[in-house]
Amino acid sequence: MTSKRIKEVALNHFTINGYEGTSMAQIADDVGIKKQSIYTHFKGKDELFLQVCLDVFADELHFVVNFIENNATRPIEDFLFDFLSHYKERYEKNDHTKFWLRISFFPPTHLYEQIMKTVYEYLDQLEELLIPVMEKAVEDGRVSSTIDAKRAVAAFLGVLDGIFVEMLYGGPERVLKRLDASWYLYWRGLSKESLF
Repeated sequence: MTSKRIKEVALNHFTINGYEGTSMAQIADDVGIKKQSIYTHFKGKDELFLQVCLDVFADELHFVVNFIENNATRPIEDFLFDFLSHYKERYEKNDHTKFWLRISFFPPTHLYEQIMKTVYEYLDQLEELLIPVMEKAVEDGRVSSTIDAKRAVAAFLGVLDGIFVEMLYGGPERVLKRLDASWYLYWRGLSKESLF
């Protein structure tokens, strides 16, 4: 239980203060234990940070799997747009998502390779999960038959990346503007609708 509590408190500190701005003493104080007690569970700050990263990675992947399972029968246009919208809402309300995005863009320098390995594993799995959804949309005629499903998913992840950047830098108003414009052009590129 203490190990789980340490990770929960650490997640909160890392999300708000980043890796550099978080101390093991702060985490211990908030957990209600002595700093030395943390080391019974984790070798040091790096191990704790990386363990929090892996937990958050699993949580974000769980969100994607659940979203796909619960929305797989919906029209592809609604499915994809709601996926983007849900990520916006998750970022606003969920510390796991805030942490995940921040470390994806700003990992601690000395942990860069380990963290980016996890980030790319997540993105690769996300892409693999979305490809069958897109292939089905092409088969069903919801997406133009001239569209390659893998390229369509790669482009969709580009739209998602653009929204992630605005979440981190721009604030809610800019996120909505980016989402509206990106979605408008992306969907019309996939569908048979005219751009204008």
